Amino acid sequence: MLSSVTGRRTSAAFAALVLLGLSLAFAASVGETSIPLKTVIDTIANHVWGAGHAVDPIDEGIIWNYRLSRAVVAASCGAALALSGAVLQALLRNALADPYLLGISAGASTGAVSVAILGVGAGIFGMSVGAFIGSVVAFAFVSLLALQAGRGTGAIILAGIAGAQLFNALTSFIVTKSASAEEARGIMFWLLGNLSGVRWPDASLALPVTIVGLLVCLWHARALDAFTFGRDSAASLGVPVRRVYVILIGISALMTAVMVSIVGSIGFVGLVIPHAARFFVGNRHGLLLPLSALIGALFLVGADVISRVIVPGQVLPIGVITALVGAPAFALILCHGRVLR
Repeated sequence: MLSSVTGRRTSAAFAALVLLGLSLAFAASVGETSIPLKTVIDTIANHVWGAGHAVDPIDEGIIWNYRLSRAVVAASCGAALALSGAVLQALLRNALADPYLLGISAGASTGAVSVAILGVGAGIFGMSVGAFIGSVVAFAFVSLLALQAGRGTGAIILAGIAGAQLFNALTSFIVTKSASAEEARGIMFWLLGNLSGVRWPDASLALPVTIVGLLVCLWHARALDAFTFGRDSAASLGVPVRRVYVILIGISALMTAVMVSIVGSIGFVGLVIPHAARFFVGNRHGLLLPLSALIGALFLVGADVISRVIVPGQVLPIGVITALVGAPAFALILCHGRVLR
């Protein structure tokens, strides 16, 4: 029986990896210049295994240096944000919890912009560290405000809205006061979610953070199941509530901060994707977390492809695409009452 369960899980994991790999290859083939899928596969084989396939140098450069790295970052970002949303919804027992609503994304944006424009840190740390510090400060602010307001779910949501508005205002103030016109344009475009400038160094940061975040969250899957019934119930089941809370909030803030520092603030992924995953597997986090990560990765890769082809000759911010898709999807979920159950 155990071997059968293990076999099914292995098969499911393999199928998920194949599906994700195909989506990355498809994303690398689609763009203003269409490239055959075989050329994409040959290019990947050349760089990963040294296969020596004959590939046009221009096509190879487009695939490897631009599209594939961009697709890997998009997949990592989608998976990380979806994981963060699923974890926060379980810990806070609130269906509306996500990194964006609770101010984590806004705080990360403020931290990243403070480093990039104001030079906070004097070059000692980069945008990723600044974004992480900003996300932690924002969540601490929201938590303290919620505690003062009464600890209920309504208080958490209202405190998150207040925190997000505050840090968004701080970000706008920094950009308006200290950035040049060119810097302001670039930062505002980046804040809407921008994958245009990402390359392999960004992927080498985003992918390990996502993998580590997934493993940490899966390690605490049973604890998250216990949190579904409340912190007191989790404590009665032997869950070290405070330690688990700190670890999972920390890893959620870390994933969000790193992704925001690379691609900017992308809404709706952490809110909608976990609810979509629950349609298929319910609330068991051992299944919910990896499925959320997979759907989030596929969704953002698809959104990135759409952002590159929907307007000929122009690339839209990916946050625009996720909002255009995510808002109606969330409204549909809300109308069916699944968010409130």
